[in-house]
Amino acid sequence: MAQSNDGGISTDMLNRIVKTQGGNPADKAIFNAMAGNNIDNLARSYMSNAETDTHFSVETMAQSISDQKSSGRCWMFSGFNVLRANFAKRTDSLRVEFSHDYLFFYDQLEKANLFLQGVIDTGKLPIDDPKVQFFFKSPIADGGTFCGVADLTEKYGLVPKSVMPETFSADNTSKMRSLLMSKLREQGLQLRDMVKQGKNKKQIKEEKTKMLGVVYRILSLTLGNPPQQFTYAFKNKDGKTVGTPRTYTPQEFYREVVGESLNGTFIMVMNDPRHEYHKTYEVEYDRHTYDGHNWVYLNLPMEEIASLAIASLKDGHKMYSSYDVGKQLDRKNGLLALDNFDYESLLGTTFPMNKAQRISTFDSGSTHAMTLSAVDLDADGKPVKWKVENSWGPDYGHKGCLIMTNDWFNEYMFRLVVDKKYVPENLIKEAQQKPVMLTPDDPLFAEDR
Repeated sequence: MAQSNDGGISTDMLNRIVKTQGGNPADKAIFNAMAGNNIDNLARSYMSNAETDTHFSVETMAQSISDQKSSGRCWMFSGFNVLRANFAKRTDSLRVEFSHDYLFFYDQLEKANLFLQGVIDTGKLPIDDPKVQFFFKSPIADGGTFCGVADLTEKYGLVPKSVMPETFSADNTSKMRSLLMSKLREQGLQLRDMVKQGKNKKQIKEEKTKMLGVVYRILSLTLGNPPQQFTYAFKNKDGKTVGTPRTYTPQEFYREVVGESLNGTFIMVMNDPRHEYHKTYEVEYDRHTYDGHNWVYLNLPMEEIASLAIASLKDGHKMYSSYDVGKQLDRKNGLLALDNFDYESLLGTTFPMNKAQRISTFDSGSTHAMTLSAVDLDADGKPVKWKVENSWGPDYGHKGCLIMTNDWFNEYMFRLVVDKKYVPENLIKEAQQKPVMLTPDDPLFAEDR
């Protein structure tokens, strides 16, 4: 039987809709153009053809551009960009490339454990409970945040890229991820059955350990076995070996290149106009390891976030940052500006939602992490434009970087990780407030990919 309520499109309603179209002759020309062309090509602003201004008054030291290929590991690439830039600055330009494959191995193993333990913790709840559904909907993923960089490197260390280079599955994660999700869901159901049967914690933990052994084998076959130790010699900016080779464990190498635990050295700030500013917020299970740190951020107006970023850049330090990078992206020129494309004139309608409304309706949110590396300031010290190092290869955009106007930055920038030494004392104190806990399905908490 068809629904009998008054919410459908009736014949009368459809006729009224059709009559509103008006038969404008220009619409036919627009349709003919759009039928055979990409919408962005037709909506492209004439001024986007102008030469992009690439001068920046404050710019950090350039470094090589990496490529995350067909993976969602931008959070790791951006985090590693910060770590290797800090190392080069601290050692007078010694260079090192870290293995993404190595840390990705442990990221996936830890996320598998986070899922399995989460299933155990919620094992007495019905399977259609929102908390249970949260785990089974996405048991494992590539995406993440800087928290993952901090927790994983502290726990497992780092190795050079030459010691554990990328594999096909590291560069192209979809099939490996799909297989892992299927296996984890199957394992999750088995653990739920054990909880229902009243098995004790020791028995359940033993079974979970066996399950993680299966995950470990899949990862070792697709990503390779992580090294326990290796021999390595650093090189300078000209590629010349400096000093004699040394043997390291991954943890020893981490201490050599990072020098200390990252946790406790930074604060994470975000611009979310839906919520009160100068308050802290947290999302449960928004972390990479079960025993790690959730993403906890201090919500600030964009002007204050910009001030923190400028202070760090002036001292030569890059930062992890994230954006809704797909909005108004001119892929040809590597430019992000609010007027790159005039969709309103092309389609004869407007798109007036503000930032808060876009977030609330899932129309916008943090989707991609990049490394903030430069800012151009006007005569009054106000930002005009920004530059980020991207992870889509050196040939994408402007030599592997993207340039964004300050207007675009204000609308589509969301997250920034900044060293505490660039943060005023009042904000340090605010960041220590007890955070408001948000639900895992909050619109702004998609992982950076």
